[in-house]
Amino acid sequence: MSIVKINAISVPEQAREEMERRFAARQGTVDKAPGFEGFQLLRPTEGGDRYFVVTRWADEESFAAWRDGDARAAHSGEAKKPVATGAELLGFDVVIDVPAPTAE
Repeated sequence: MSIVKINAISVPEQAREEMERRFAARQGTVDKAPGFEGFQLLRPTEGGDRYFVVTRWADEESFAAWRDGDARAAHSGEAKKPVATGAELLGFDVVIDVPAPTAE
């Protein structure tokens, strides 16, 4: 069963552009991680200041291996000023999964 991890990151409005630029610069760095199934960066549009970084994994072990390995290494060298004012990691099991219809 797949799992979803959502990192809810609070980002002040004046830092949103930089936040998105940083994610765009790292785009593709997680794609080859074993067990990785998908990624979305969601920008808030209706109130609030939290971005949602949504990742989907084959299992908890795959996520943990990435988190404790490649993800840690990717962030360890950053000396940039943080743009977030807080973050919370949420985890979910995928119970029902309805894929989009395919064009025939």
